[in-house]
Amino acid sequence: MKVVFDTNILVSSLIIPASPPHRIYEAWRAGAFVLVTCDEQLEEFRRVTRYDKLRTYIEPAAAGTLLNELRKIAQRIGKLPKVKRSPDAADDYLLALAQAASADYLVTGDKSGLLALKRHGKTRIVTARQFSEMIVPRPRRHARSR
Repeated sequence: MKVVFDTNILVSSLIIPASPPHRIYEAWRAGAFVLVTCDEQLEEFRRVTRYDKLRTYIEPAAAGTLLNELRKIAQRIGKLPKVKRSPDAADDYLLALAQAASADYLVTGDKSGLLALKRHGKTRIVTARQFSEMIVPRPRRHARSR
C-alpha cells in the first residue's frame, strides 16, 4: 500500500505523541506501508519546522531525524504531473504526488481543502484518525471473568 502524508501530518507527529499522526508515522517506520514523498514536500517540511511559532513545540533534532528518515526510507517521486484541483493551490503538489505514485491514500488534516475532495483518481483522501484505525489495530477490551 502506498501512502502520501500531508506535511501537516508529519509536523503533528512530532508535536503530539500518542496522536493518530504519531501512530501512523510509527506504523510507517515499522514497515506497515510505503510512504511516498517528493523534493517539494521535503523542502516544505524543512521550512515549516523552522517557523518561530513551532520551534517551541518541535525539537530541531527530532525534525532533522524525521527529515533524514524521509530522505532515506520513503519512496521519492521525481517529476510530478501538473495538477490544479485543490482549493489551496499550495496543496496541488500533494495531489500530483498521489497521482504520480498511484497512492492508495492521501492522509491530511486539511478539512476545508483536501479532505473536501474525498478522492483524487484512485487515491482516497482521509484523516489521520481514519487511516490510523485502518492500519493500527486498537487493543480489544476483554470481558472480565466472573
